[in-house]
Amino acid sequence: MGQRLTQIATRTGDDGSTGLGDNTRVSKNSLRVHAMGDVDELNSNIGVLLCEDMPAPVRSLLVEIQHQLFNLGGELSIPGFELLKAEAVLALDAALAEHNQVLPRLQEFILPAGTRAAAQAHVCRTVARRAERAVVALEAQDALQDTPRQYLNRLSDLLFVLARVLNRYRPDGTVGDDVYWRSERLARGDT
Repeated sequence: MGQRLTQIATRTGDDGSTGLGDNTRVSKNSLRVHAMGDVDELNSNIGVLLCEDMPAPVRSLLVEIQHQLFNLGGELSIPGFELLKAEAVLALDAALAEHNQVLPRLQEFILPAGTRAAAQAHVCRTVARRAERAVVALEAQDALQDTPRQYLNRLSDLLFVLARVLNRYRPDGTVGDDVYWRSERLARGDT
């Protein structure tokens, strides 16, 4: 990996370029930098989510996800390098199955709302989708491994499921619920 930062204000980016992990410089508006930024924003939003009260297994999972997102950001910053392993995608698949099996089947669309933790998980989900789109755009220009795209795709699904888990979680042991969309069409009984 590239040289570690010893100072933050280097002024080398004043010309609109930034350094990648392989010491090349690219425009701050490049597809690669957009993808890196979206992954960084996602990781930061998960950090905000971790400020909320939640079950210990969900907290541990999110901390592990933060580490994997750091690996993904590192991989994106070094063209041709692989840091995010396929096992990380499998871990998300396992977490999806584990957390989804305890949830009731959805009968209606839900709003990105509820508890503050659930709402923040939905924010993370939408940023994950944007990061996925940025990686797909970058893939159209530069060769990438499949793992970054797959990881972000699974992660956005998992964050949706975790939002539902967090809407049900109450420290006092009571159980909450999702916030359902009030569809006029469905209220009339139209199918």
